[in-house]
Amino acid sequence: MKVLVAIAALVTAASADCTRESLLASAQTYIDAQKAGSTTGLKLSSSFKYQQNNKERAISAGLLATPYKLDLVRSTADTVACASYTMWISASGSKPYVVGTQIRHDGNDTSTISLIDTVAATTGDLFFNASKTLGYIQKEDWTPINKTESMPSRELLKKVGDAYLDMWTDSKAADSIPWGTECERVEGSQYTSPCGQSLPHGGSSKPNGMRRYVIDEVTGSVDVLCQFDSLGTMPDSHEIRVIDGKVKYVHTITALKVG
Repeated sequence: MKVLVAIAALVTAASADCTRESLLASAQTYIDAQKAGSTTGLKLSSSFKYQQNNKERAISAGLLATPYKLDLVRSTADTVACASYTMWISASGSKPYVVGTQIRHDGNDTSTISLIDTVAATTGDLFFNASKTLGYIQKEDWTPINKTESMPSRELLKKVGDAYLDMWTDSKAADSIPWGTECERVEGSQYTSPCGQSLPHGGSSKPNGMRRYVIDEVTGSVDVLCQFDSLGTMPDSHEIRVIDGKVKYVHTITALKVG
């Protein structure tokens, strides 16, 4: 009996091991579903929720119900939060999109998906031009950081992500961020280099809320989905990459309406 209990414990521990490989594999099932416009290949948990632009809705009423040609796809993984972040761009269809999606798994179990949380921008949204955004981001280098000692800490990445979102309410936040001299910022389709130019230094009394994080030390990145309360209740994704301790890339996806 003791042997059986021990084996069962090992099996349970193995099934609850949230690995980078399993997170990226699950993210790939989401990508495949989006290309097909069908959710039949997704393994959803009994408590599954779908959220689009900060509003819960039926998955059948969201982007996954329509197939899109994806011109760019990139995913990152957070083994601590057992979550992934996928950015995709569809610039060549009749309705272009730039999308950021966080996928979460309860109980460190990547065999099922408990939450698909999407911020999607399209024509008419803030600074939107999918073709221009695609052109900028295709040129970026997202090679994983191979040396552990070169990876930014989880604490630093979260601090940078929070400081960026705090710039609208905290006059000191912008200057606390370690800007790289060759960093690039893509806000919708607006390009700024170096990143540290033309930044807000407070002025709003409303902090940006509803922050949800995916932090990946291997790529040196943090994505924060939020509600951009400082300028209005806009669904928003801010992704930042840090290389050698300095900010290298910033991406923003901002929808003008909830839902």
